Amino acid sequence: MNKTVQQTTLHWEAALAIAQAALGKGQELGIRVAVAVMDRGGNLLAFARDPGAPFHSSQIAQDKATTSAGFGLPTKQWWPVLEGMNSPGLLAGIAAVPRMVVFGGGVPVYLGSDCIAGVGVSGGSEEEDEICARAGLAAAGLVAEPG
Repeated sequence: MNKTVQQTTLHWEAALAIAQAALGKGQELGIRVAVAVMDRGGNLLAFARDPGAPFHSSQIAQDKATTSAGFGLPTKQWWPVLEGMNSPGLLAGIAAVPRMVVFGGGVPVYLGSDCIAGVGVSGGSEEEDEICARAGLAAAGLVAEPG
């Protein structure tokens, strides 16, 4: 019986680089966003917020990052999955899960085949938020898909 498991996690320096680059992409796009980077356990590694970002964007960004880190999927992929299951009970249940987001703007962070964190951006459209998140990953030399 194994008593421990080793897991790779994102370093805080990379988390800060992701947050800074994602915030910069928001400025480039002319939107004001909040950016959160969470580890696989849903712990905050880095956070940045444009002072003009909507108040609720701070928590939404953290929830998007948590959802992506927890499931290893971009948050935009959840809604089509739920619609395809045609299960009102599942839809109601998922919507009631704390920190679960089923719309775009959150992406996982992969290093090879391992999901090591999640990034969430909020303040723009779903598409703009995801563009910012992916720009953050690119700046840190990371990706949102398993390799």
